[in-house]
Amino acid sequence: MFTNLDESFQHSVKLGNNSKISVVGKGNVKLLLHGINHIVNEVYYVPKLKNNLLSIGQLHEKGLEILIQKGVYKIYHPEKGLIIQTQMSANRMFILLAQTQAQVPV
Repeated sequence: MFTNLDESFQHSVKLGNNSKISVVGKGNVKLLLHGINHIVNEVYYVPKLKNNLLSIGQLHEKGLEILIQKGVYKIYHPEKGLIIQTQMSANRMFILLAQTQAQVPV
């Protein structure tokens, strides 16, 4: 999903259980959500994670506004308005199912 990846970037992140995991790159990711392309910059590449994670704090630092209300998670762009919305899952996660370009009907 990376449009570019700087594998010289090395870092570590702390998970919710206080364990640390290695970051082995950083780049930009293109997400296709509901037919609209979104670019998320400076995404960490952590191959040991089983799922991709988006940090609410990092999204907020990038100028996006987050609203979680009645089990619905919404991300707003200051100029584009609502860009992402999803329901909370049974395990209290907010899952975004991004598509690749190949999955979009022609």
